[in-house]
Amino acid sequence: MREEEIEKLRGVVRDCVSKHLYSSAIFFADKVATFTNDPADIYMQAQALFLGRHYRRAFHLLNASKIVLRDLRFRYLAAKCLEELNEWDQCLQMLGEAKVDEHGNVYDTKDTNAMYLDKDGEDREISISSAICFLRGKAYEALKNRSQARQWYKAAVKADPLCYEAMECLIDNHMLTSEEEANLLLSLHFGPEDEWLSSFYACLIKKYDKENVVEAKIKEVENESYSSNPSEPSFMRTLKDDTDLMTCKAEYYHQCGEYQKCFELTSILLEKDPFHMKCTSVHLTAATELGHSNELYLMACNLVKDYPQKALSWYAVGCYYYCIKKFDQSRRHFSKATNLDGTFPPAWIGFGHAYAAQDEGDQAMSAYRTAARLFPGCHLPTLYIGMEYMRTHSFKLAEQFFMQAKTICPSDPLVYNELGVVSFYMKEYNKAVRWFEKTLAHIPSPLSEMWEGTVVNLAHSYRKLKMYNEAILNYEKALALSTRSVCTYAGIAYTYHLQDNFTAAITYYHKALRLKPDDQFCTELLSLALTDECHRGVDSKLEYR
Repeated sequence: MREEEIEKLRGVVRDCVSKHLYSSAIFFADKVATFTNDPADIYMQAQALFLGRHYRRAFHLLNASKIVLRDLRFRYLAAKCLEELNEWDQCLQMLGEAKVDEHGNVYDTKDTNAMYLDKDGEDREISISSAICFLRGKAYEALKNRSQARQWYKAAVKADPLCYEAMECLIDNHMLTSEEEANLLLSLHFGPEDEWLSSFYACLIKKYDKENVVEAKIKEVENESYSSNPSEPSFMRTLKDDTDLMTCKAEYYHQCGEYQKCFELTSILLEKDPFHMKCTSVHLTAATELGHSNELYLMACNLVKDYPQKALSWYAVGCYYYCIKKFDQSRRHFSKATNLDGTFPPAWIGFGHAYAAQDEGDQAMSAYRTAARLFPGCHLPTLYIGMEYMRTHSFKLAEQFFMQAKTICPSDPLVYNELGVVSFYMKEYNKAVRWFEKTLAHIPSPLSEMWEGTVVNLAHSYRKLKMYNEAILNYEKALALSTRSVCTYAGIAYTYHLQDNFTAAITYYHKALRLKPDDQFCTELLSLALTDECHRGVDSKLEYR
């Protein structure tokens, strides 16, 4: 057979692959490889076998080739076959020996003499060494060696910043702290044409920075533009409406406590792309916080029907049952989600919450501890362990866990709020004031109703320090956020009472009792205030006489 006829057959194989006709591709690739015995054609045959899910046969073909230990492409594809067969130790063995340090720098590799028979083409490629590092990371993660997996994922991104999957694993699995993520981003070397990717990665990492910093990051990516016809501005396209970028913005809203904004944004995004998994996860969490049980029910039904083997589907079912306060069923479905995917953080957090809602503190802390071990870069499990200790009045232990959460993520306002609460319970009111003020400093303005409790707690702390004017000022700020809080009215009434301003105290006690007529504290203090006001009235009359 002539060379041009062989080349036509190669074209047929490539066309079959592009049309997903894998059996045809395997048939013709086998004939080409038999005719030529060329390494490139053997590789093409192995690729067709891999795409057709004939992993064992593809591995045998590659392993039988003498070039497998010298060509990185052959070795990488053979390791991918072993990955699909879940033979992780053999996968690592096939990839060869190498070591990596804590910062993701590879050394002591045995591949110095390996070659890479690159395909002919002008398309830009991701470095083969980056792909190999990423596969090593996946193998170590499957073998439960998460520290090694983390280092190899970092090595993959450092070898080639275009290896998005490695960055995604590091971020979604919370393998790095906020500081480590920022340092990794600074260590990456982007080409001049990849500056947009640097900005995009900056949006993907933790969204607990100051409001103006996060907004600036997102705006920078939104302004990236492309024009198919530079002379016509109407042909200009930007990333402003990109679903991944908008999901980052939704996550930021969620982490700021702006659940309604988050829910509205994710609802718009899911209309455009109803199967975007990351956006769906954020949408479910926001819907749970807002108590939208109907939305959760519909989402859960659709996800279980379309993706019965995904942890996200059963997490959605768990969220629905949690929302309607059926915590036993909720716990069972969160547990099923963790069994399907042990590296899905929301399921572990939900599992702990379902136990905590039923005052089963030991089981809740067990779930939170597992999450803290699996996701060292996520501060939330540590924070919730602290909350459980605070609920059982173990305030010193709670403070230790809150400080640990602060070390992992030093810019989450919820951490500072809990530190303020535990300091208040320990009667360290000056410290409580500092923590509550730091909480409010980390919250984007204007404040939402979610943070009304923090403002009230700050006012309580000022009242305990006998700084009554500051306390009243903060109670009034809290009333501007929510006018239906009995605690706020009671607090401001009691503060006026302590200042002997009985008239104002009586007014606010009445406002509190209008919202909750059976409130014992306000009822008793109102009686005292009325008595004190009467005595003062009698005393002033006697003085006048």
